[in-house]
Amino acid sequence: MTLYYLLTTAAVVMFSLQFWFNDRFQSHCGSSAKAAMLFSLGTNAAGFAALLLINRFRFEFTPFSALMALAAGLDGILFLLCSLKAFAVINLSLYSVFSMLGGMALPFALGIAVYGEPLTLGKGLCFAFTAAALALTVKKDAGGKRARLWYAGIFILNGMSGVIAKIFQSAPYAKTSEAGFSVLSALAGALLAAAALPLVKGKLPKITLRPALDMAAYGAVNRVANFLLLLSLAHLPASAQYPFVTGGVMIVSTLISFFTPQKPSKRELLAVALAFSGIILLVAL
Repeated sequence: MTLYYLLTTAAVVMFSLQFWFNDRFQSHCGSSAKAAMLFSLGTNAAGFAALLLINRFRFEFTPFSALMALAAGLDGILFLLCSLKAFAVINLSLYSVFSMLGGMALPFALGIAVYGEPLTLGKGLCFAFTAAALALTVKKDAGGKRARLWYAGIFILNGMSGVIAKIFQSAPYAKTSEAGFSVLSALAGALLAAAALPLVKGKLPKITLRPALDMAAYGAVNRVANFLLLLSLAHLPASAQYPFVTGGVMIVSTLISFFTPQKPSKRELLAVALAFSGIILLVAL
């Protein structure tokens, strides 16, 4: 179990680093729908290449794996489009809270309600502490009634990524290896983004070497991190792994912010203390 918590921790660090590459890309190309869809295409293509290398250039396929990869790719595109709409009516802190809560709550509930994972005291406390930590980061300005649809969309779509991973890992059907599924998922994401790119309004941003490298780095880091989570999910319950990931990303992201101009506030440090306490309780209990 220790090995798989270490793999999950490595994924947490990668997820935290990916935000930096995203910010660098946006500072150069902006955050328009066209730029975002191009970013999705570039990062999925880079992730596909990185995972194909990890899988020793073996391309695996089963109908079930392809279907689940398509679902994962479609979920990623819909989450991206929903995020763009959400940014127009809600602030970043609320977006982050609903996104991370969904990413934690849906796999947590699925593991316990559908797959019979035990609800231990450690899991319950970790979930509660992490949710409280996220709540501490919320700022005012809820965005009004129109924002409720985007709250729900962000929550559900980000949570579905973990749900799809758990369903794939637990299904009894013929399927590829974890690396093979990750390759298929990145390919599906790239193909869907390529198909959607001409349909999105706006001007295509100019891509120079720096944003191209940022896309490549983000794609490799994100896809390898998801691959590590998928590997660990074969041995860790979803109801333990996803609260661990959510709390861990909060902690590592805050530590990284000490080396940026935007230092963490006292509320953010308190939130990190709660998240860290939740992870300790999860592992200890």
